[in-house]
Amino acid sequence: MDRFDAMQVLLAVVDAGSLSAGSRKLNAPLPSVSRKVAELERHLGTRLLVRTSRNIQLTDAGRDYVEAARQIMAQLDDAEQRASGEYEEPRGVLTVTMPISFGHDHVLPLAYDFLTEHPRIRLNVLCLDRAVNLVDEHVDVGIRLGELADGTLHAVKLGEFGFVTCASPDYLNRKGHPARPEDLAGHDGVVFGHISQPGWTYHRDGLRLDVQPDVRIRANTATAALAAALRGAGIIRAPRHQVAGDLRSGALVALLDAYEGQLFPVHLIYARQGLLPLKVRVFIDWMVPRLRRALRDLAVAPRDG
Repeated sequence: MDRFDAMQVLLAVVDAGSLSAGSRKLNAPLPSVSRKVAELERHLGTRLLVRTSRNIQLTDAGRDYVEAARQIMAQLDDAEQRASGEYEEPRGVLTVTMPISFGHDHVLPLAYDFLTEHPRIRLNVLCLDRAVNLVDEHVDVGIRLGELADGTLHAVKLGEFGFVTCASPDYLNRKGHPARPEDLAGHDGVVFGHISQPGWTYHRDGLRLDVQPDVRIRANTATAALAAALRGAGIIRAPRHQVAGDLRSGALVALLDAYEGQLFPVHLIYARQGLLPLKVRVFIDWMVPRLRRALRDLAVAPRDG
């Protein structure tokens, strides 16, 4: 039995949550994955997993073994990075994830400039409007908008952003201007996100108001939602930095600014396991001050009145 291979298989199964999901993650046949886990358990003389019809659970011995296996894998990764020179000069593939619109408009132009100064680094970009598990998906650095759910990550705060409710002049000419958050109930809405997400949040006299227009379009990316709003499909509530140019040009008109005000953080995040490769360190040192400056420049204040 190849214990190293069996260890990798076990970690994939645990991270994926089931034997079948682990086999898909490894792109390996399910019987092969199940056999390797069973062989490892026989070798150790103890049960590591409790298998159910839908998932797996770790035994006490399994938890101890998985923790030790992760440490071994991290040490091996450090050794390989040292051998390849990644701790001595910035080189290798750097994987970065970011929200689609914010990444396209504000992160990638800076990242491309970064590459000109570091010709031995290759950039792998994941523009996704979902939270990526950095460890499971082998991502070096992420840019996150909003509060962080995972307290185990290292996070550097870059700035803050607020939301703005807005619509195209065409839509407002047809449907009228909502004067209060409650007026949204009589309007069409363009929403980005999942059906289970709560309404739009406003504040008045220290009270929180959760309201939302009648959702006519729900998009899975912020870019798609914005495109619909620009065509007059309805009212949208978007990060102010995303629509700043459209507000300035008049393509969108800001609404309900008197009820806005809540700010949300923007972070650069990374999972630190052992020594930080130089390619990651220099990318962080490059991006943090530039993104902080960009967010300050993008801070568009609500219009008076």
